[in-house]
Amino acid sequence: MAIVKPHSFFSDFDIALFLNGKHTRLYEKLGAFEIELEGETGTYFSVWAPNAESVFVVGNFNFWDSTAHGLYPRWDSSGIWEGFIPQIKTGETYKYWIKSKTGEILEKLDPMGLFCETPPKTASIVWNTFKEWNDQTWMKERSHKNSLNSPMSIYEVHLGSWQKTLENEYLSYADLSDKLVQYVKEMGFTHVEFMPIMEHPYAPSWGYQITGYFAPSSRFGDPQGFMTLVERFHQEGIGVILDWVPSHFPGDDHGLRNFDGACLYEHPDPKRGFHPDWQSYIFDYGKNEVRSFLMSNAAFWLDRYHIDGLRVDAVASMLYLDYSRNEGEWEANVYGGNHNLEAISFLQELNIHMYGEFPDIQMIAEESTSFPGVTKPVFQGGLGFGQKWMMGWMNDTLNFFHKDPIHRKYHLNDLTFSLIYAFTENFCLPLSHDEVVYGKNSLLNKMPGDEWQKFANLRVLLSEQFTHPGSKLLFMGGEFGQKEEWNHNQSLDWHELENHYHKGIQSTVKALNLLYREEAAFYSKQFSHEGFEWIESNDQGNSVITYIRKGENTKHQVIVILNLTPAPRENYRIGVPLPGIWKVLFNSDKSEFGGSDYPISGAVMTEEINWQGKAFSISLNLPPMSAVILKA
Repeated sequence: MAIVKPHSFFSDFDIALFLNGKHTRLYEKLGAFEIELEGETGTYFSVWAPNAESVFVVGNFNFWDSTAHGLYPRWDSSGIWEGFIPQIKTGETYKYWIKSKTGEILEKLDPMGLFCETPPKTASIVWNTFKEWNDQTWMKERSHKNSLNSPMSIYEVHLGSWQKTLENEYLSYADLSDKLVQYVKEMGFTHVEFMPIMEHPYAPSWGYQITGYFAPSSRFGDPQGFMTLVERFHQEGIGVILDWVPSHFPGDDHGLRNFDGACLYEHPDPKRGFHPDWQSYIFDYGKNEVRSFLMSNAAFWLDRYHIDGLRVDAVASMLYLDYSRNEGEWEANVYGGNHNLEAISFLQELNIHMYGEFPDIQMIAEESTSFPGVTKPVFQGGLGFGQKWMMGWMNDTLNFFHKDPIHRKYHLNDLTFSLIYAFTENFCLPLSHDEVVYGKNSLLNKMPGDEWQKFANLRVLLSEQFTHPGSKLLFMGGEFGQKEEWNHNQSLDWHELENHYHKGIQSTVKALNLLYREEAAFYSKQFSHEGFEWIESNDQGNSVITYIRKGENTKHQVIVILNLTPAPRENYRIGVPLPGIWKVLFNSDKSEFGGSDYPISGAVMTEEINWQGKAFSISLNLPPMSAVILKA
C-alpha cells in the first residue's frame, strides 16, 4: 500500500479564521475528499485533533492496520492532521485511529464525514456532495416564499415513521421523493420540516443524538438521494426546513466525546459540559474552533443541500447555565447571573453569519422560556432568529381544549391570553411531535367527549391555530386525527382514512391550508398587531370568541367566530367592521369535514345595529362546536 503524502487544503487565512471562530466553510477543508495529486487518484484526509500524539487512517483498504497510514500534524499548532493516501476512492469506509498525548487509544468517525455506514455500524465513508441541481426556479423565488409576510404552514415529519413498507422497513429517499412530496403538495403545506436527518446511532433518539453532523442518515439512502428529495420538494414549490441540534451530542465511543483523549468539543466542566436530562454532552461555545465547526455545519446544509431554514433545537438549554439543574449543580456567569454568555454570543454570531450568507432562509428557535428578544436583530440586543416557537400558545390552547366544554366559560382566558404577547416575537404556532408522545395522547384523544365531539373539537383547535397570528406547524398524523400516540417504530395509521371522521379532519386541514395561503388577512401582517383585532374575547355565557384578521387594506379583512361548546347558537349577533354582505368562507361543521351540517346561511347582510363597538352588525346561526370564517 502506498505511503501517505503531505498535502493541505488550508491557507494561512483558513487557519486564522478557524482559530478565531470565524470559519463557516470548514466542510471545504476538513474531512475526506477524493482528489488527484501528481497524476495519482486518492483521498485527502484532514482532522482536528490537537491533543493527539499520532493520527492514523484505518479501514478495509489497509485491513484496519493502525500503523500503515499516519497523517501529518500541521506546523502552525492548529491541531490539524492531514495527508493524501493514493488509491483510496469514493465509497471506501474509514475511521481515525488516534493515540492521545496521555496514551489513550481511540477509534473515531470523521466529525466532518459526508456519509456514514448504516447503524449499528459506525465507520465513515469517503463521499462527495456533487449534484447538478434542478431547482433554480425555487431558489430564485424563495426569498418571497420564506419571507415573514408570506404564508408558512409547516408539516413536521419523522422520515423513519411517516410511512413504511409492508415489511415495516424504511422508505428510501427515492420512495419519499415520490410519496411524501406529492402528499405534502396535495395537503397544501408550504414547507416541510424534517426531524434531524443527520446520522445518529440510536433510532429512539429520533435523530436528536447526532454523531455525523455532516452526513444525512444512511438508513434511507446516500447523500445524493437526500438532495434529490429536497430538489423534488423545491420543484413543487415547497420549502424544506431541517431540525438542527447544536445544543448537545451523545457519548458514543466513536463520536465527538473525548475525541482526541481530551474534552475537544464538549466543555471540560461537567457543570457546563454534561446534560443531566439527556445524558449527553454540551458543546464548548467559548472555544473558537468549536464555534467554527458548528457555524460551518449550519452553513453546510444551507449551501450544499439547498435547505431553506434551520429549526434550532433546545435553545433554552443553551441559554441558561442552570437549565434543568439543581442548586449546587451550576455556576453563575461573570456577572453572577444564570445566562450562558458564550452560548448567547454564539447564537447571535450564528444568525448574523447565516442570514448574511443566505439572506432568503429562515432561522427558527425552539425556545420555551420568556428570554427577551429571540427574534429581535442582534444590533438591537436580540438573538437574531427569524421566528420562535410559541410554546405558551401551545400549552394554553391544549389545556383549554382538554377541558369539558361545560367548564370552558370559566377558562376563556386560556385561549385569549396569547394575544397579549403574540407580537413581542415572530411566533410560529407548533403542534409538534413533543405533544403526542410519552403518555400525552394524540391530538384527537386530548379532546373531551364522545367520538363526534372529539373530532369537532379537533377541527376547532386546528381552525384556531390556522387563524391565530403567526406561522403554523403541524406534526404528521395530526392532519388526519390519528388516534394513537406517535410511535417512531411504525408507520402512521393511514388505514384510519377509511373512516369518515378521519377523512374529514384531513379535508379540514386541506381547506385551512388553502384559506391560509389565499387570504392575505391571515399572513400579510401575521407578526404585527395591525393584523389582529378582537370583536369579543369574553362572551362567557356562550363560550364564543370572535376576532378580525386584517391584511394590507380593508378588503383583506376576515372575521373568525369560534363556538367552543356543542350547543348551537341561534341568531348570534356580532359587530362587523364593514357594511354589506358577509360570505361564509369556511365552516368546520360541514359534512365534508365530518360535521353535522347544522343549517347556516352562506351569506349575511349587515344591519345598522350598533354592536360590540361597531356601527354595523350581523346575526347568524352558529353550528355546534364550530369555527366559522366570514369575509365581506
